[in-house]
Amino acid sequence: MESARELFLGQGYAATTLDQIALRAGVAVQTVYFHFRNKATVLKEVMDVSSVGDDAPVPLLDRPWLRRVREEPDPRRAVAIWLRNSRAVYGRVAPLLSVVRDAAGADPDMAAQWRVNQDQRYVAHRTLAEILAAKKALRPGLTVAKAADIIFTLVSPEVYLLVTGERGWSAARWQNWVTALVAQEVLEP
Repeated sequence: MESARELFLGQGYAATTLDQIALRAGVAVQTVYFHFRNKATVLKEVMDVSSVGDDAPVPLLDRPWLRRVREEPDPRRAVAIWLRNSRAVYGRVAPLLSVVRDAAGADPDMAAQWRVNQDQRYVAHRTLAEILAAKKALRPGLTVAKAADIIFTLVSPEVYLLVTGERGWSAARWQNWVTALVAQEVLEP
C-alpha cells in the first residue's frame, strides 16, 4: 500500500497502473490483483489506512482519542482534542483526497469514492456536533445539523490544503486557527 500511495501522490490516479504498483512493491502483479482486484480498491484501501493511521480493524470513530473527546468535560478542550487528531489525519489523507477529487470527473469509481469520503467526513463532524450538544455547549439556537455543517465546512481537507499547501502555513498553525474558529462559530460564548 505504501508503494501505491507514493505512486498515486506522485503521478495521480489515472497515470498509476497496477503493474507499476507491483513493480515498486517488489511483488508480482497477480498478487496485487489477488488482494485488491482493481486500482480503485487499492486507492480505497490506501485511503482507509491513511485515515486511521494503521491497518488495525478499528474504525476512526471507535479510536481511543474519540473517547477522550467524549469524556472531556470542557467543550473547548474537546474541540482541541478533535482538531489535534484532525491535523494528524489530514497530514496523512488530505493529499490523497486531492487525488480522488481530481480523478472523480473522469472516473466513475473515483466519483463514487469521493462521495463516500465526503459522506464519511460529514458523519465524523456530525458526531463532534452531537458530542458538543450532549455537553450543552452549542451556541444558543444552533442545531446539531447546523453545527455539523459549520464544522464540515471549516474542517475540510480543501481548507487544510489551501492554507498548508498554497499559503505555506504549518499544520500546527492550521490546527490553532481552525480550533479557535470552530470554538467561535459553534460553542456558546
